[in-house]
Amino acid sequence: MLIDTHAHLYSDQFDEDRNEEIKRCLAGGVEMILLPNIDSTSIEGMHQLVDDFPENCYPMMGVHPCSVQPDTWKDELALAKTHLEGNTRDYVAVGEIGIDLYWDKTTLGIQQQAFAEQIEWAKNKNLPIVIHARDSFEEIFEVVDQHNDGNLRGVFHCFTGGIKEAERIIGYGGFLMGLGGVLTFKNSGLDQTVSQIELDHFVLETDAPYLAPTPHRGKRNQSSFLNLVAMKLADVKGVSLPEVAEITTANAKKMFSL
Repeated sequence: MLIDTHAHLYSDQFDEDRNEEIKRCLAGGVEMILLPNIDSTSIEGMHQLVDDFPENCYPMMGVHPCSVQPDTWKDELALAKTHLEGNTRDYVAVGEIGIDLYWDKTTLGIQQQAFAEQIEWAKNKNLPIVIHARDSFEEIFEVVDQHNDGNLRGVFHCFTGGIKEAERIIGYGGFLMGLGGVLTFKNSGLDQTVSQIELDHFVLETDAPYLAPTPHRGKRNQSSFLNLVAMKLADVKGVSLPEVAEITTANAKKMFSL
């Protein structure tokens, strides 16, 4: 059994074959798919997917850093908070939240505020956070350092850092790293970092429809491709595929209380 801890299957890129993709996942051993929210535009589609596949799809609630914009970010956070605190859904995490400095550095200040506020939601609800960190490890660490009091746990989604960043994350005590298609990219160097870290610190993810693993790189990613990430991780660590499945699934179940 495998768990895709991060996939956007509500994306319009799956409008033509969403049900078929769930069937492909189940046929390939991917039995659970965790759905991070982006903003107000993704909530309805995410909820519908959970309603259609309640045994397989599990929602998160949060506001993505790229959706933290000067004119709308407070409204976006207010809506997400209403959903999270309304207890109408069993959200498994607060996510996808964090800081993204790849697309826009000018919003760093409000991204930091939004990130910090959502961390506090997670602590109040005893939920993990799922962190989007793009070109922003130091800025992420700065915020986490201020709020990490032993009640904070979560996943650094799409981990692409080096051993320095990995050791910092492990040092927090309550965090895991999410591995996806980048691990399979020939020149990413991520395999060299991962080879030095115990499997206990990882969960698997796809980030579908983005970052498809080799040999599908550049095409639409799918949760059903998670086996390719698992196989690469087994190769990097020199262990069997069943061992990778067992450990990463146990990690995910514990982190997200599945």
